[in-house]
Amino acid sequence: MTTSSARRPETLLLMSRRSRETQFGPAEMARLHAAAGLGEPLAAEDLGSDRVLARLAETEVLITSWGCPVLDGPVLRAAPRLRAVLHAAGSVRGHVPAAAFDRGLLVTTAADANAEPVAQYTLAAVLWAFKKVPFLAADARRFREDWTYRDGRGELSGRDRTVVVVGFSRIGRRVTRLLHTLGLARVLVVDPVADPAEIAAAGAEPALLEEALPRADVLSLHAPELPATRHMIGAAELAALPPGAVLVNTARGSLIDHTALEAACVEGLHAVLDVTDPEPLPATSPLYDLPNVVLTPHIAGSLGSETRTMTAAVLAELERYAAGLPPLSPVTAQSLATQA
Repeated sequence: MTTSSARRPETLLLMSRRSRETQFGPAEMARLHAAAGLGEPLAAEDLGSDRVLARLAETEVLITSWGCPVLDGPVLRAAPRLRAVLHAAGSVRGHVPAAAFDRGLLVTTAADANAEPVAQYTLAAVLWAFKKVPFLAADARRFREDWTYRDGRGELSGRDRTVVVVGFSRIGRRVTRLLHTLGLARVLVVDPVADPAEIAAAGAEPALLEEALPRADVLSLHAPELPATRHMIGAAELAALPPGAVLVNTARGSLIDHTALEAACVEGLHAVLDVTDPEPLPATSPLYDLPNVVLTPHIAGSLGSETRTMTAAVLAELERYAAGLPPLSPVTAQSLATQA
């Protein structure tokens, strides 16, 4: 989008220094300068100095990311000209309170861009889970030249498998479509608020959790972190999984009762966990030592150069705002109630 004829709203970057340095390289900064009015300071990590507060008082648009402070009442009162908060990351839940929506601020998110690497990680985890690749790799270090261990992890096949996707979210939808495109598995989607027609259009079947779990070769979690979803997977749900099933969690650790999870994994449940509760797990957790458990340090989402895809999304929102066009990915108080 050309910005030559559009106005250039006064804009402040509010995020950690690390986020700014990672997400805004020379190309992103050039695009930002073309789209926005930028005073001094151009960016801030917090609002603790008179200089930053003076800049905030002039600001119409905040571009936020990881490390942004909470935009609470005092912050909003110090920003009388503020009209938009454009988030160059995923969830805004941690820094945009209800008061921002009450004031009528435009809030957007780059969660769609962040969903792509998470879906790709999940797809890789699911495909490897079919043949128990990471678990057999752990077994190889123990058994070495004795390949009889290959028969100890259940069926090793990528054909005629069933993947249960819990949460038809931005990421859950992408995972469902990717699996459908590959044609390697039937997909059951558990989401009580999703439109069954949309699930079917993505190549999957809507299902209830209790009927889907016993059919799951892989259970992949993509639900938001809400009071209603806390510990939605507990001892009964884990016990309902068939022998050899693999649990994949790239959503939030709180979706699973970790006391029940530890017990199930000690008994042999396979799990790929990019998120845990808490993060990181205590050093005493038995999950660290189990060959049937893969732990990664919350890496599925955008990292490094991947984060600049989110920057591109937020700069597109800025350009649209400056041109008087509607946002691409708005967040409302109502939608935030059901989003991560």
